[in-house]
Amino acid sequence: MRLLLLALVLVLGTGTPGLTDPDPPRILVMGDSFMTSNGSSQQSFSHALRRGLNAFVKSTAVTGAMYVYRLPITGVVGLNITKQYRKGSWDYVVMNGGGNDLWLGCGCMRCAKRMARLISPDGTAGLIPDTVRQARAGGARVIYLGYLRSPGLGSPIEHCKDEGAALEARLRNMARRDSGVSFVSLADLVPQGDRSFHALDLIHPSPKGSAAAAARVIKLIQSLE
Repeated sequence: MRLLLLALVLVLGTGTPGLTDPDPPRILVMGDSFMTSNGSSQQSFSHALRRGLNAFVKSTAVTGAMYVYRLPITGVVGLNITKQYRKGSWDYVVMNGGGNDLWLGCGCMRCAKRMARLISPDGTAGLIPDTVRQARAGGARVIYLGYLRSPGLGSPIEHCKDEGAALEARLRNMARRDSGVSFVSLADLVPQGDRSFHALDLIHPSPKGSAAAAARVIKLIQSLE
């Protein structure tokens, strides 16, 4: 009898995986070089997300990826963000994108047409909402991640502030229309003049920046679980 009780304590009282522990979340990460930066040292956004949540994380993000991308072959392999989604039993799809379209596509100047192709002012139409709806149709909750802001100091993206703010306003409107979509802004993450969140190019995140961005998404997911 004592042996039976001991066995029950070991099985039920020690958090045996599969009996008392919840399954780790399954997460698909999509987007551009913001997601892939620092991957060679396993300090990318996806790596930080995996460690912080003990989650299964698959990334299809590709450096240089855009939404407005016309080349079919390289688009299929991920340079077109609209084609990065993979079917699966995802709990969350975390995505970003749009920065390359505005910075490279129109130089963050006279971008009204490009912005409209990405997302309408009310957040209902465009390539970004269409991609989000595809992920939502698979049953996942979508978390859309914004970008780090320029720290100043001669950053090449310093002049993109207005376009970045306009894009985020539209993304917020998109998220308000669907309780299964969240928008996570990084606009207030980088103190003015602080280089530590960015790589040497002052565009991409440093390991610290990737970890800080992941921490905001981790906090949100933990609040939802």
